[in-house]
Amino acid sequence: MSSTIEDMRAVSKRDLNQRTAEVLAQVIESGEIVVTERGTPRWRVSVFREESSALERLEREGRYTPPPAEPTPWAEHVGGPAYSEAEVDALLEEMKGEY
Repeated sequence: MSSTIEDMRAVSKRDLNQRTAEVLAQVIESGEIVVTERGTPRWRVSVFREESSALERLEREGRYTPPPAEPTPWAEHVGGPAYSEAEVDALLEEMKGEY
């Protein structure tokens, strides 16, 4: 559930100061907002969630991605060339050189 600045609602620091109740209502509605100062994102205000676990908080902050519900299946065929036993022996002998 990671969000980017573009996905979130943004308000200016001045709006937060002058319309605090309205801005906090937006926080409740959207879950979080970004407060900007001179057009630059500076702070994030989010709803307090007492029951959230550490992993839920990290996920919300975009610092953790849970594993997929369905794991990636194993490949049916391993890629790459197939070598016979004699070819492998020849390659190993070639790699050893004359030391």
